[in-house]
Amino acid sequence: MANEQGKDTRLVLRIGHLYPQLMSVAADRGNLFAIVKRCKWRGIKTAIDQIFVKQTPDFTQYDLILFHGGADREMEVASRDLQAKAASLREAAESNTVFLAVCAGYQLLGHSYKPFEGPELKGVGILDLHTEGGSTRFMTHIAIECEFPECGKQVLVGYENHSGRTYLGPGAQPLGRVLAGWGNNGKDGYEGAVYKNVFGTYLHGPVLPKNPWFTDLLITRALARRYGHVELPPLDDSTEQAAHAAAFKLAMAFKGTVSAIDATPWRERLSPGSTSRSL
Repeated sequence: MANEQGKDTRLVLRIGHLYPQLMSVAADRGNLFAIVKRCKWRGIKTAIDQIFVKQTPDFTQYDLILFHGGADREMEVASRDLQAKAASLREAAESNTVFLAVCAGYQLLGHSYKPFEGPELKGVGILDLHTEGGSTRFMTHIAIECEFPECGKQVLVGYENHSGRTYLGPGAQPLGRVLAGWGNNGKDGYEGAVYKNVFGTYLHGPVLPKNPWFTDLLITRALARRYGHVELPPLDDSTEQAAHAAAFKLAMAFKGTVSAIDATPWRERLSPGSTSRSL
């Protein structure tokens, strides 16, 4: 493969996967698969370290760090363990390592998470935000509009499933504007957070397979940290784009519903002659 200067180079993307067993709900592991596959199809190697409780690697060695979702009990374990990792994680963020943090991982990259019931959990303070548990759970399809210098305006699609209400401070920017769904807190119209190359979001699905443009953005920024700008060859994304279109259609169809499950009764969904809402 050649970089933009035309020199052949062997590219290796170094990935740290935080708590791959403890924090792995809603098929979020698919984000790792999407990154690895899109690298492999372009001849880019990946080196993946699984990082568990009580392990304290130097996080600055990684080009990309994944931190996915988990339930409150698992979050308590992760919150305690993260304090020994916090300084190195913050150093990695400041040195432009790319982070993708989803749901609970997103919350724990902030200052704190206060469950609806239970003690407050301390985060690592990379993202200037805090989260408070709510009594209502947002469980629906979501679409947000994002804008980045590399690709202009784009739409991210996924599925949100969270009771947390996240509030950004002045040091974080929202990932995108909600088109359908509830986003960070259901009030301000924004979803996710961005600081440097740190991206936090509530989008499950998993989010990356049906948002190939976002996957490539993460890969490009992660490679740039070690190699400078790398032009990624285009791929045939017809399958991914079809999945994206289907997810966007669902988000628009369920716009305004707190729970997509409650909005579509099972008996109607399973009935061959159903006249329930068209998707």
